[in-house]
Amino acid sequence: MAATSSASRKLLARGSWPEARRIAAVLRRETVGGILLILAALIALVWANSPWSAAYETLREFRIGPSALHLDLTSSQWAANGLLAIFFFVVGLELKREFVAGDLRDPRRAALPVVAAVGGMICPALIYVAVNATGTAGELNGWAIPTATDIAFALAVLAVINTHLPSALRTFLLTLAVVDDLLAVTVIAVFYTSSVAPTYLALAVVPIALFGLAVQRRVATPWLLVPLALLAWWLVHQSGVHATVAGVLLGFTVPVAAREGHSADEDALAQRFEHRMRPLSAGFAVPVFAFFAAGVTVGGLGGLTESVTDRVTTGIIVGLVAGKLIGITLTTFLTARLTRAQLDDDLAWTDVCGVALLGGIGFTVSLLVGELAFTGDHSRADNVRIGVLLGTVTAAILATIVLRTRNRVYRAMAEQESRDDDGDGIPDVYQRPPNP
Repeated sequence: MAATSSASRKLLARGSWPEARRIAAVLRRETVGGILLILAALIALVWANSPWSAAYETLREFRIGPSALHLDLTSSQWAANGLLAIFFFVVGLELKREFVAGDLRDPRRAALPVVAAVGGMICPALIYVAVNATGTAGELNGWAIPTATDIAFALAVLAVINTHLPSALRTFLLTLAVVDDLLAVTVIAVFYTSSVAPTYLALAVVPIALFGLAVQRRVATPWLLVPLALLAWWLVHQSGVHATVAGVLLGFTVPVAAREGHSADEDALAQRFEHRMRPLSAGFAVPVFAFFAAGVTVGGLGGLTESVTDRVTTGIIVGLVAGKLIGITLTTFLTARLTRAQLDDDLAWTDVCGVALLGGIGFTVSLLVGELAFTGDHSRADNVRIGVLLGTVTAAILATIVLRTRNRVYRAMAEQESRDDDGDGIPDVYQRPPNP
């Protein structure tokens, strides 16, 4: 009897209706942001390869900010250090919300996307190292570049190809990408911090703690929280640790659940902050970063060929495409075998492969890691951009091919998930007993 019960457990089964609604709302906002991101990257590429490319470089290297505070940064540095801190603040909110109030508060449901995210980072990193093993030590600095997943770009691809991806797979993709982002910022903090100023790092604890104390007491006034957040960001930046780490830490302090007797809409600050900050993150911060990070002068067919055959570029492309596919699919398969679970009845392993290929859409965080890995090496930085762009586009095309072959099945599942015969506003499939 125990064996039967164990064998009947389902991977990627449909979650609860409230979680499905929340995920759908998040994905709609991310999809719009992803389209803006793609447009910003295309504008940068066209401009960087036009007769006016010098103007683009001038804009990217334009310095602004008070030198007395060591903030006389270039436009691209402001985008990477400042605007992406907003992005990672939203990541912190989303991750905490998933594990505190979402379906993933159940360890059994949380285990799969976490394990898949880890596998989806380890395998690309190993492939990159293998490709660059015979190169110089400097080339190995980019081992973390192909480990990231860009959820906004991935969802923009889904919007363009109009695939009716099931809610369970969308939740899996979103959660995997969020965990991936958390692991990526951890990698940045640990492996891409050349020197640390302990005093500044210790001082950063003070505004972060005060921010946390304020939000725990449900203080939401920006006149208090924004100065504390800016001070925390500046101190982390001064410490030598990448400033985006401050965004994640601040996001983790925000309470997710409402207090007893209070409305969730009024009292759950994580939800309120996410509604306010996600449009700023997806609609402005990430596209602006993409605009400054994606512009690379290809230099014609000869220059492109030279860049593609470079070990760094090859490692990134193969890591993003093959590494993500193998890492995510293999860890999901091993999880199924080790737990004696099966995929949900409506899904096939082709679906997992398609989502794994979407995981190979690296872009935002991959470009950020590339800038940190090869700071000051403009030639190699250009190869990184080309590798990330080509790897992302290749993964997107392959994911499109795989998922479109199953789109008829997805459409039928979407119609089933939307049926509400009793008219209570909740689709009937969410009122049936869950799979064991």
